[in-house]
Amino acid sequence: MAKHDPDLSLLFHALADPTRRAILARLAEGPAPVSDLARPTGLRLPTVMRHLAVMEEAGLIATAKDGRVRTCALVPEALTPMRTWLDDQRTIWEARLDRLDDYVTTLMKERET
Repeated sequence: MAKHDPDLSLLFHALADPTRRAILARLAEGPAPVSDLARPTGLRLPTVMRHLAVMEEAGLIATAKDGRVRTCALVPEALTPMRTWLDDQRTIWEARLDRLDDYVTTLMKERET
């Protein structure tokens, strides 16, 4: 049975939504107030706040409140578990494809003789 990493599941869930990915892309430029993040989405503030809550739960963003202004910032190191998992998957699949290539090459050589 495959390992189940709840943190990894939270990360993939958070990145599954295009609105959240757009917000993360904006935050890659630097911290921003919630109102600035909500404006280009066309969504109401409570909906954007739910998106931000999902990203914060996954550890992708950190928020801070200064008076009435809530500012969000990207936490890039939160993507490390996902990157590690994807790198592991790439290694596994490249090895499988290499074995398949070797097998097909062997079959083709056998047919030629």
